[in-house]
Amino acid sequence: QGSLMEIGGGLVQAGGSLRLSCEASGIDLSIGGVHWYRQIPGRQRELVADIDGRGRGWVADSVKGRFTIGRDNSKNAVFLQMNGLKPEDTGRYLCISDQRPVGGREYWGPGTQVTVSS
Repeated sequence: QGSLMEIGGGLVQAGGSLRLSCEASGIDLSIGGVHWYRQIPGRQRELVADIDGRGRGWVADSVKGRFTIGRDNSKNAVFLQMNGLKPEDTGRYLCISDQRPVGGREYWGPGTQVTVSS
């Protein structure tokens, strides 16, 4: 039984940086895609970034030039580096591992809160 955990959220001032890490237990994150979503109360969940099994990353237009997604295979983790944070980046950030391409299922982490003060 696998599980995910997001690490690295917190409170930061506008313009600051945070690095989130999606770490897995019992799941090989080098297989399949990993997605970072954020949930803001009252709004639809938003896909922020993802990376496929070949390491090709994508980020949403709303964070392009500020956020970077990448793998750390030595730690079986996927990070989301967030620079130039804005108050509108505030939300709960969740990572999802999609193992369905290899016959598995999706795994969701519990999320980590990011709060950006103005």
